Amino acid sequence: MIKLGQHKISNPITYYTLSFISGILMGATVAPIGAWFLAWFSLAPLWILVINYTSKIDPSPRPLLLALIWGIGYHGFALSWIRGIHPMDWLGVPWLPSLTITLLCWAFISLWGGILVSVWAALMVRLDKGNPWLRVLIGTALWCGLESLWSVSPLWWSSLAYTQSPHNIVILHLGQLSGPNAVTAVIVAFNGLIAEYLTQRRKGAKEERNTIYLAVSLLIISHFVGFILYTAPLNLTPSTALKIGVIQGNIPNKIKVRPEGLRRAITGYTEGYLNLTNQGVQAVLTPEAAIPIFSSNLSQTALLAAIREKGVIAWIGAFGEQGSSYTNSLFTVLGNGEVTTRYDKSKLVPLGEYIPFENILGGIIQRLSPLESHQVHGAANQTFDTPFGRVIVGICYESAFAENFRYQASRGGKFILSSSNDAHYTAAMADQHHAQDIMRAIETDRWAVRATNTGYSAFINPHGQTIWKSAYDTYQSHAETIYPRQTQTLYVRWGDWLMPLLLVLSAVAWFVL
Repeated sequence: MIKLGQHKISNPITYYTLSFISGILMGATVAPIGAWFLAWFSLAPLWILVINYTSKIDPSPRPLLLALIWGIGYHGFALSWIRGIHPMDWLGVPWLPSLTITLLCWAFISLWGGILVSVWAALMVRLDKGNPWLRVLIGTALWCGLESLWSVSPLWWSSLAYTQSPHNIVILHLGQLSGPNAVTAVIVAFNGLIAEYLTQRRKGAKEERNTIYLAVSLLIISHFVGFILYTAPLNLTPSTALKIGVIQGNIPNKIKVRPEGLRRAITGYTEGYLNLTNQGVQAVLTPEAAIPIFSSNLSQTALLAAIREKGVIAWIGAFGEQGSSYTNSLFTVLGNGEVTTRYDKSKLVPLGEYIPFENILGGIIQRLSPLESHQVHGAANQTFDTPFGRVIVGICYESAFAENFRYQASRGGKFILSSSNDAHYTAAMADQHHAQDIMRAIETDRWAVRATNTGYSAFINPHGQTIWKSAYDTYQSHAETIYPRQTQTLYVRWGDWLMPLLLVLSAVAWFVL
C-alpha cells in the first residue's frame, strides 16, 4: 500500500491509472487544449511513485512500467494530431490499410516517448541514495540529458519545454541562456521539489518547509530572469528594416503533385507574388514544396516570369536534384529569375519522407511520399546566403530541432525563414508547429517569417510575440516589416551548456555522498 501525499492507494491498477492520467495532463499543456500551467504539476505523481519504490516503504509496481505508461499518456495525447494523416486516399492507400498505418505510427511515436521516461525512471532508481536534494538534482540532469539524446535521433518533437509555448513566453526566454533544456530543467526541478515536499510531509520530516520554499523560489526566480530577458528592448533600426511577404497557397495534398495541383500552385503563388510586390515587399517566402517540381524546371513557369518582370527576390520551396534522388529544398530566386542559393531539408520525417534501414525494411514498408524517386537528407550543417545576408532556414519538421537554428545563428544568420506544409495533419499540429517556431525565435533572438501551405503562417518577433498569424485552411498573402539582427544569445554562443553542467554536478554529488 502506498500513500500519495496524505492519501492511501492499495490497488496496483490505481498506480497505472494515476500515472496514465498525469501523463495525459502533461499532454494537455499543448494545442489544442493549451493548459500550459499543468506542466508544473503533472510530473510530480510519477516522481512520488518512483520515490515510494526506491524507499521500499511500501510495495508498488516497478517504476519502469509506470514511467512507460506516463510517457505514452504524454506523448500519445500531445501527438494525437498524427491521426490526421488518415485517410491516405491522396496516396492511393485504401481506407483500412490507411487506418492501420495511422494507428501504428501513433503507437510507435507514443512508445518512443514512453521509452525516454522509462529510461529516466530506471536511472533514478539505480542512482537513488535517499537524499531528496540529490534526487532533484539527478532527476533534472537525467531528464535534460535524455531529451538531448532523443533530440539528435530522427524522431523528436515534444520536449517538456514546448509545453509552455506559446502562452508562457516569459519562461521561454530562459531558452536564450541554454536552449530548450533551460526551460525543461526548471519544469522538472519544480515538479521534483513538489513531489519531495509531499513525500516529506507524509513522513513528517523537518525538511518539508525548506523544500516548498525552494520550489516557490525556483518558480519565482526563473520567471523573474525570463521577465528581464523578455523586457529587453528590440532596438528596431529603420535602416535595417525589410518588408517580407508570405503566401499561403492552401493546396490540398490530395492534388498537390498532380497536374491539377501544379497548375493551381503556379497560379496561386504567381498571383500572391504579384499582389505582394505591388505592396512594396523586398522579398517573398513560399511554403515547403510550394511548386512541386525540380528547380531546373522553375524557369518555365509563370511564377519565374513574374519574378523577372517585377525584379523582387523570392524564396521558393521546390525539389532539388541529387543524382537519382531528390531533396526537399528552399531556393533563392533573384529578381532576374536566376536560381542561386539552395537549402536542403536535413531532418526528414521517418516513413513520411524516408524509410529507416531501407535495405531491411524497404520491401515491407512503403513510403508515404507520393513521388517515385527517393528523397534524401540534406547536409547536417548548412548556411543560406541571400542578397540580404545570411539567413536561418528551417523546413517543416526541422522546427523541432533547436540545434539546427542555433548553428545557423552562430554562423551569422540574421533572421529565420520557416517553410512548411502541415496539410497532412490537423489544426492542432499546425498550432504546435507555430509554438516550436516561437521557441526558435526566442532562443536565437531573431525575427521569424513562417510560410505554410494550409496554416498557420506567421510573423514572430525575437520576444516570441506573434505579429500576425494566418487563418487555417485558407489562401492568404501577407506582408510585414522585420529587422535582421546579428546579436548572439548565450545559447547561440555556447550551445546547451546547462545540461552537461547538471550531469557533472550530479555525478560529483553522487560520489561524494
